[in-house]
Amino acid sequence: MVLIKNYPAPPFDEKEALRYAGCKSESADVGELLESCRAEADGALTYKVCWMPLDAAVADGSCELGALRVDSKDLARNLVGCGKAVLFAATVGVGIDRLIAKYGAVSPARAVMFDAVGTERIEALCDLFCEDVSKEYGASAKPRFSPGYGDLDLAFQKEIFSVLNCQKHIGLTLTDSLLMSPTKSVTAIVGLYRS
Repeated sequence: MVLIKNYPAPPFDEKEALRYAGCKSESADVGELLESCRAEADGALTYKVCWMPLDAAVADGSCELGALRVDSKDLARNLVGCGKAVLFAATVGVGIDRLIAKYGAVSPARAVMFDAVGTERIEALCDLFCEDVSKEYGASAKPRFSPGYGDLDLAFQKEIFSVLNCQKHIGLTLTDSLLMSPTKSVTAIVGLYRS
């Protein structure tokens, strides 16, 4: 059964957003630009996650996640000691993509800052979701692991989208070239273990 949750906006990490924008130091102008972009983006963002808890088992570089089987030594290492895993997809919606496109031609600096805000927002959402899952299952969470990390083939996205029915539940689609839309989205596996 796929579970769905809409979140309120997580706390904003200005330093992370500036890091994603490639800013090594913050001037008053950069700070004002960031705040202006964050404020404009606020009304355009949605925070949605769909997920499914699965039994997890690893052996010889292969992982069984419920009925899914995937060959990945790196994912298997990540899931060692985990009896459960959560397969999830998260997005902050298409609004941020529209802002990046809108300002791309007229204000490249603003477009870069919107891109950084979007990246910070999806990362903050994923962090918040992983904290919630840990509490809900009374377990510690391993670092999330996404298709394309290490030797986990990017094509595993198709399995995640199929199992979670991401388009129906949170409006997230996958192109034939395995790109997600909206772009500020994440799919991942989080291992849960008793500490």
